[in-house]
Amino acid sequence: MLKPIALSISLLALTAGVSAQTVPQRQVGSATLSGVPDIPSDVREAVQRYQNSRAAQFEDWLPDGSMLIATRFGSTQQLHHVARPGGVRTQLTFGAEPVAGAMVIPGTDRFVLTRDTGGDEWFQLYARGLTGPARQLTEAGTRNENPVFSKDGTLLAWSQATKGSAAYSILAADSKGGSAARVLYRADGAVAPAAIAADKTRLIFVRSLSNREDQLFELDIATGKARRIAADAPPALYQDPRYLPDGKRLIAISDAGSDTRQLVEIDLATGKRTVLTPGLKWDVESYDLTDDSRVLAYSVNEDGLSRVVVQDRITRRALPQPKLPQGVLTALRFSGDGSNLAIGLTSATSAGDVWSWGVANGTLTRWTMSELGDLDPAKLVEPELIRFSSFDGLSVPAFVYRPKDVAPGTRTPVIIDIHGGPEAQTRPGWNYGAQYFADVLKATVILPNVRGSDGYGRRYLNLDNAEKREDSVRDIGALLDWIARQPGLDAKRVAVYGQSYGGYMSLAVMTHYSDRLVGGVERYGISNWITFLQNTEAYRRDNRRAEYGDERVPAMHAVLTRISPVANVGRITKPMLVMQGANDPRVPQSESDQVVASLRAKGNEAWYVLFADEGHGFQKKPNNDLRREVETVFLRRLFEPPKR
Repeated sequence: MLKPIALSISLLALTAGVSAQTVPQRQVGSATLSGVPDIPSDVREAVQRYQNSRAAQFEDWLPDGSMLIATRFGSTQQLHHVARPGGVRTQLTFGAEPVAGAMVIPGTDRFVLTRDTGGDEWFQLYARGLTGPARQLTEAGTRNENPVFSKDGTLLAWSQATKGSAAYSILAADSKGGSAARVLYRADGAVAPAAIAADKTRLIFVRSLSNREDQLFELDIATGKARRIAADAPPALYQDPRYLPDGKRLIAISDAGSDTRQLVEIDLATGKRTVLTPGLKWDVESYDLTDDSRVLAYSVNEDGLSRVVVQDRITRRALPQPKLPQGVLTALRFSGDGSNLAIGLTSATSAGDVWSWGVANGTLTRWTMSELGDLDPAKLVEPELIRFSSFDGLSVPAFVYRPKDVAPGTRTPVIIDIHGGPEAQTRPGWNYGAQYFADVLKATVILPNVRGSDGYGRRYLNLDNAEKREDSVRDIGALLDWIARQPGLDAKRVAVYGQSYGGYMSLAVMTHYSDRLVGGVERYGISNWITFLQNTEAYRRDNRRAEYGDERVPAMHAVLTRISPVANVGRITKPMLVMQGANDPRVPQSESDQVVASLRAKGNEAWYVLFADEGHGFQKKPNNDLRREVETVFLRRLFEPPKR
């Protein structure tokens, strides 16, 4: 038995190119660092200046007009109570794991919060009050999301998925805990409750086919029978559908019949749509209504910035508008009595705070003053919006953070930071990473919204689907051309950087343009499309196939195999830094393991950081601190001028 074992170990070492013994490995907290040198003290100090900022995220109003706020005072984001504008944030939850969100049970001072374990995204729901312990409402080992309440607060409905299955259930329970949860509906695909009718006999749910297409259904709660709404409508997105007071119509955000997302009313019987925001050239991103549905507030995403509009829903007469700082919306919610509108906002120089706007008097009141730690807001960078022309003439937008205090004539290094999604959008909100790199590394940070990004209409969103996947990679090639033409940028010191789908983009860009880059950073990126689609959690697999292509179809399998970074890893000739959460249900650890092994097998330098207590994104402050420290050492080394 000893000989075969020894042989397999030797083959593994040969396959990896470098034996495990020659790659230095050490443990720092929950992280295993492979091939990563020690972190200098000056890097730790620089990181802390930027990692100590805190944001206030509005969660919900309480009946007395006070607020639930999520913020971080320790290692993780927890819930706090703010009794009045400028009041103390009284911490309510003290868990080791971050709170993902919270909703107040209507008519009570109790709320339901959402939390997972170690970033595994198997979310559980808990009910609690301003004092006392939390009570778990959901079954361990399941994924529970999208809680909605009846108007009187007595009925709670939510969606549930189980491991190893693509099926979803809609469950309901007495929000006071008087009865066990019961299954209302099961579906072979992603479904989520959105609204409960006032009489509690019906429920609206959304079936998500992909990030580009949804279907609306109304469920009879007593019989469990579901009827599709607007079944003859063209494929479209439907976001946040709600009943209007008559119970015969819905209001929702949709791109049905439009390139952009609009607010629409939908007749339940006929499916007829009435557009409430005609003529908008940009997407409606969020909305809310007073309880009587008379006053409507909505936000428009205009080239990345948010604009809030308040109007009478019936007459469409504009009310006095909130005069907000320039930024990106994080919350929009009327108080229970309809007298105030909570507005969460973040900007390039603010980590995120909450205001309230008085419906009657139009007064804007700031509730929170979040801290930036040791940072001076006056020294922070305001990003510049630029556009560059891609290979096919497409105009691609990007936000550019340029370092301050750079000597005239200096050509700065460049970091191209590509967002995830791909149906996401880089926006000019608080980005302490870009601010940090611009200050500490004196690098220009460029955040492109390549084709396939959200926020620019349906046509733009669909330009990278399936066989067109690498067209977005070619957008980065065009950006490299743009960089080469800029007098203040050093085209010989450009690094690519990204997370999730942006991690795939970082790897793919390195396979295509390694000769024009000094290296790349990728966090939990897709390295092999086939293994990713086979191993991403079952509850999301079909949704991802609709975006990326179905690997079970031979022609698509061939395309996905051809464009997978692991199939082209030999073309990566510069160093790579890879980081991963061990509990990631979206992009499993195996995606990072195999690309690191492949890079090392080709003799390329690959640093690897694996966090044992994180998932898809690093939520705990000590882990995020270490992540930024390693990135700094890696990028600083890449940007060092060549020795003569």
